[in-house]
Amino acid sequence: MEVCFLGTGTSQGVPMIGCECPICRSPDPRNKRSRTSVHVVMSGTRIQVDAGPEFRLQCISNAITQIDFFILTHGHADHIMGMDDLRRFCDNREGHALPVFSSPEALECVGRIYPYAILDRAATRGYPAFELREMPEVLEGSYGRIRRTWLPHGDIEVLGLVFEEAGSGKKFVYYTDCKSVSPEQRAMAQGADLVVLDGLRQTPHPSHMTIKEATEAALDIGASQTYLTHLTHTVDHAEVEAGLPRGVRLAFDGLRVVL
Repeated sequence: MEVCFLGTGTSQGVPMIGCECPICRSPDPRNKRSRTSVHVVMSGTRIQVDAGPEFRLQCISNAITQIDFFILTHGHADHIMGMDDLRRFCDNREGHALPVFSSPEALECVGRIYPYAILDRAATRGYPAFELREMPEVLEGSYGRIRRTWLPHGDIEVLGLVFEEAGSGKKFVYYTDCKSVSPEQRAMAQGADLVVLDGLRQTPHPSHMTIKEATEAALDIGASQTYLTHLTHTVDHAEVEAGLPRGVRLAFDGLRVVL
């Protein structure tokens, strides 16, 4: 299994428009953050989770050339507004619709934003086509299985995902955009080879975990590797990571983890 972090930033990205703070002006490339998404390769199947406004550029930077299906964690702009660029991956499927899995509420958002793409086949080459499917409790295929859970994020729920690869048995847990991780969800993450958690910033936020809260969840889960993502411009990569406990690190755009 391979996990590529296409983006690790918030809805505003880093650097932010018009901001002259030290982190937005930092020369450290790890402090340059596009909107959060990951690309997962599991037993040869390529799964894209979320597509923010920089999705096209993320794909080019990370040499993403194939997507077999797409999972949308929720319908907020920083996760959905790059979906039009999935059109290129529909071309690679000879125009057949790309399966899109999410909650009913998020699928409704997709239908409102991209009504021209809700087709069995693309209208013409170069156009997108999406086959909307509600994310089941367990999604299974030759690649293995993906279990879902519902994470609290303000007044909505967000898909939390647990990937288990066929053959290797490797396990990857992706809990982004959440205010907390319940005991049941921590139990789901037990034994994972890699855990990714929402760790927005140092100070409290109504719908995201702080770095401290995410670190506490990470230590309770006890994975050998945990990365925090969805980081704001208050987070200096080198400085903050230096203060984290062993096994907990900050993700950065372009990071690849092979399990």
